[in-house]
Amino acid sequence: MKVFHSLYSQITSVENLFQAWEEFKKGKLRKLDVGRFERNLEDNLFSIYKELMEKTYKHNPYIGFYITDPKQRHIHKAEVRDRIVHHALFKVLNPLFDNTFISDSYSCRKGYGTHKGFKKLVIYARKVSKNYTRNCWALKCDIKKFFDSVDHDILLRIIKGKIEDENTLWLLEEIIQSYEAENKDCHPSFAMTGNRRGIPIGNLTSQLFANIYLNELDQYIKHKLKVKYYLRYADDFILLSSSKELLETYLCEIEQFLQEKLKLSLHPRKTVFKKLSWGIDFVGYIALPHYEVLRTKTKRRIFKQIKKKIELYKSGNITKQEFEQSHASYFGILTHANTYKIKKELRKLLAVLLTK
Repeated sequence: MKVFHSLYSQITSVENLFQAWEEFKKGKLRKLDVGRFERNLEDNLFSIYKELMEKTYKHNPYIGFYITDPKQRHIHKAEVRDRIVHHALFKVLNPLFDNTFISDSYSCRKGYGTHKGFKKLVIYARKVSKNYTRNCWALKCDIKKFFDSVDHDILLRIIKGKIEDENTLWLLEEIIQSYEAENKDCHPSFAMTGNRRGIPIGNLTSQLFANIYLNELDQYIKHKLKVKYYLRYADDFILLSSSKELLETYLCEIEQFLQEKLKLSLHPRKTVFKKLSWGIDFVGYIALPHYEVLRTKTKRRIFKQIKKKIELYKSGNITKQEFEQSHASYFGILTHANTYKIKKELRKLLAVLLTK
């Protein structure tokens, strides 16, 4: 595996910081903190540059808040200056690590995503079931409290296998150590070692760190267990086989690997075996023999969000263009499954609510 030695000058260059700002500011200029930063843009960016050059940069504390999307999530928002550093770091490091990821890792990667992941699941299910003529079993797993359970020492050790640039590692450590999860419901080993853990949901860098961390699991499943039909999106992953007994064997080995190597645990209630004929649920859709449907929760969420967007549009809080873009994106989601009736229902809802 190729190791990189001189990255810090690329990450911290003035050009990269300005490009990071351009990426970061998209869709955010109406926000007060972003507007304030832009008013003295050059001074602020050169201040970041100076701190990075002198290695006096310190990550500021986060602002925590909750969102429902659809389940409740605790988001930690960094200050604008820190998020620009995240973008600058991500811009340089992401392509280097992305090349090491397996082709069936679909989360937070350019050209991948939920739709491609679900399409691949359908292809794999068809292959395993020999075109729906035999059983196809799925082992569906979810990692318990993944973002709060990432061990900082393990993450840094994995990164050091790819990067041997002392300055870049200093900056990475500063960002990784800027957040620590609360200690409840953690893996038992944390209580014994006292290791710092957790990466914040909301950081751009957390998306990269999550893929770096779970790439260890991907490589183990693909190259040690030699599982042919495997997919992962974030901390959800699926293995497919015609043999449930084989999947049960894999499950034991995966649990052991996660505990020993990554200090992670599977969610007991979300680790399930499913037959294709029952429906295999993944990234908001359900695969069945010969057809695919939208998950009920996904449908409810779309209808709820459409109603909210209509209210915002009618009250003048969003423009007609923004409203049309949002509902077009929801119709785009519906194109990836058999959703004729849902589309018809949604068009009817739009017609009724817009004429009120």
